[in-house]
Amino acid sequence: MTHPWLLPEYVEDILPPYAWQAEALRRQLLDMYDSYGYDLVSPPLIEYLESLLTGAAGDLDLKTFKVVDGLSGRMMGVRADMTPQVARIDAHLLNKPGVARICYAGPVLHTKPGGLMSSREPYQIGAELFGHAGIEADREILELLLASLAATGLDQIRVSLGHVGLFRALAEAAGVGGADGHPIFRALRAKDMPGLMALTANLDPTWRDAFMRLPELYGGPKVVETARTVLPDLPGITQALDDLAGLLSMGQGLSIDLADLRGYAYHTGVVFAAYVGGQASAVASGGRYDGAGAVFGRIRPATGFSLDLRRILNILPEPAARLAILASSDDDDSLKKTIIADLRKAGERVIVEFPDQRVSPADCDRKLVRVTEGWQVVPL
Repeated sequence: MTHPWLLPEYVEDILPPYAWQAEALRRQLLDMYDSYGYDLVSPPLIEYLESLLTGAAGDLDLKTFKVVDGLSGRMMGVRADMTPQVARIDAHLLNKPGVARICYAGPVLHTKPGGLMSSREPYQIGAELFGHAGIEADREILELLLASLAATGLDQIRVSLGHVGLFRALAEAAGVGGADGHPIFRALRAKDMPGLMALTANLDPTWRDAFMRLPELYGGPKVVETARTVLPDLPGITQALDDLAGLLSMGQGLSIDLADLRGYAYHTGVVFAAYVGGQASAVASGGRYDGAGAVFGRIRPATGFSLDLRRILNILPEPAARLAILASSDDDDSLKKTIIADLRKAGERVIVEFPDQRVSPADCDRKLVRVTEGWQVVPL
């Protein structure tokens, strides 16, 4: 027997007080992005499939739920990532000259969970910067990511930096660029040393040795200098290491991992992922993805990040319930009504009891009582 109250696997309700915690954090982050000059957009939950999966976003194909539109007969997809939608908005709708700063917040849907403890309905919130190809844009996005993580209250945050441009430069020089480099990219990301050795066995020793060194190149600023000495002297590699060195100077909690790669068909430059404590999965990720708007008619440099609010809620300590002020409904005192209205305007939660319906003591810690001079809030 199927119970009508059961939800699909890896799909869940967010209940109080977690839902209030999520909403408060969402507001705080969007207010922060607004203070940096980012404009809020709200893309649709569903749109035509070719719009969601064109170009670099095609990697999302396996994650995307697909349905047939009853009006047009065309295939539609439920968004699995909001970043391609934001790129479409920048390129086709806003069409703003120069730099555009855009932020967003909303649920996405995945056909499968990203991990054992992951939801198939992440709540994605993030920021994207279009129109500037320089390292200054990457620095701003990384600064905003670090500020976002600090605002969540998470402890032991570390951000791992990589660079897809470095890998692309090495792969191109080794003759395994484009689709040929995808298996090597996956092996590096998984730190699969036996697989990497097999995939590079037939390459020139210079390139094979360079690929094999990448998983060993992780840590602090000294890694950049080590990489300059052990990797081939290619312009693309030099530029990538210069970019990483510039970002590392931004502060504590940043490190380099030249094998921590993502988005082979999507990202083009600096990439990063944020981890918390002993968590194996990233709570936020992002990087540079120049050219993402090309399929929408406008080629633009772009960089950005997104974080999963649901994953963050699962890591944070259980929030305390917000307790209210209890008020009885056994009189029609106008002064009392005014005081209740003023308390609510001041941000207090006031619950008025219905006749013969007592409010649970667990919901309130104070009460409004009549005193000689009028009404007063006292401990319950």
